[in-house]
Amino acid sequence: MKDLLNVQDYLFAVQDVGDWEGDEEHVAETLNDLIHIAWDKIPDDLDCESIDEIINGIWEHLRGDLAVLEADFEELIDWVIHYVDSSLDEKM
Repeated sequence: MKDLLNVQDYLFAVQDVGDWEGDEEHVAETLNDLIHIAWDKIPDDLDCESIDEIINGIWEHLRGDLAVLEADFEELIDWVIHYVDSSLDEKM
């Protein structure tokens, strides 16, 4: 029930991402872009708990991972699409 949630509630501010040695703004922007991409892939009728798990899982997987800084953004997009698809397959 995606209409009961708001993507804005999942987005990161610079201070939310922790210490990235001066790259906190870039990390927050990248995470937020990935969250928006994931949000768009999630079906509107998926239950709130599953949506919560998927969106929060993005940070859980990428927290402290230098891929956020070093990977090409297209690679990160591919990763998040695969992550969402895999998560949805597990839910079905």
